[in-house]
Amino acid sequence: MSNRLRDLREDADLNQTQVANLLGMSQTGYSKYETGENDIPAQVLIKLAQFYKTSVDYILGVSNQRNPYRK
Repeated sequence: MSNRLRDLREDADLNQTQVANLLGMSQTGYSKYETGENDIPAQVLIKLAQFYKTSVDYILGVSNQRNPYRK
């Protein structure tokens, strides 16, 4: 999961501070999500999935379909 978060962020040309600001948290706190040190709360997962236009399943590694809305 942490690799997917990093890949989504990098593909969007964002740094950790920018994503942390979007989530209303510190860069250090967000970094712990990317490294897998802290579990991500459901509300944060939903917000990230909506922001990156993907699914929570993709972020969690349940699905390999990055854009479930594209046919």
